[in-house]
Amino acid sequence: MGNEAKCVVKSGGKSVKGKALLETSEIIFRSETLRLKIPFAQMKSVKAVDGELQVQSADGAVVFELGPYAEKWVRKILNPKSRMEKLGVKQGAKVALIGKMEPEFEAELEKTAPGFTRGAMAKDTEWIFLMADTQKGLARATNIAKVMKGSAALWVIYPKGRQELTEADVIGTGRRAGLKDVKVVGFSATNTALKFVIPVAHR
Repeated sequence: MGNEAKCVVKSGGKSVKGKALLETSEIIFRSETLRLKIPFAQMKSVKAVDGELQVQSADGAVVFELGPYAEKWVRKILNPKSRMEKLGVKQGAKVALIGKMEPEFEAELEKTAPGFTRGAMAKDTEWIFLMADTQKGLARATNIAKVMKGSAALWVIYPKGRQELTEADVIGTGRRAGLKDVKVVGFSATNTALKFVIPVAHR
């Protein structure tokens, strides 16, 4: 169990089984009868007690039965990693952006990798970020894969909850291009990021 867990949630006097997701800035819970989204910013208190993650927000108290993982989730909520840490981009990294990115992301990147390029990749590029908000945009991953070298990584950023562009579409495109999907993170409130690399045997 990492940032996703099948668990029981107690809310409003009811106990419901479903799936909890610990995203970059919120907890999401989904079941057939209950859906919750609790942003970290709206949490008044967060604590782990006897395997329960107890969250108090403006909308009331919610308890997630996570067992031994409750304390880990509390630490992640109270001390969240920065987006750059989650993506693995270190100070001074060689980064290329393909497609229109969120201004907030570019501002964060400017502090970590100020020499990043837009729309083109240098020979020594270590990280490529592709904004794929349409099928046409996603198709660019195929050409990017052809020029990737060594341990370079491609992060494909795509919208959450869009039937016309799903995680399966992104994974399928990357694999057909000869890449291996190795990690997924919550990029923002509206987008997910999926990381691809060249298989070790083909580097």
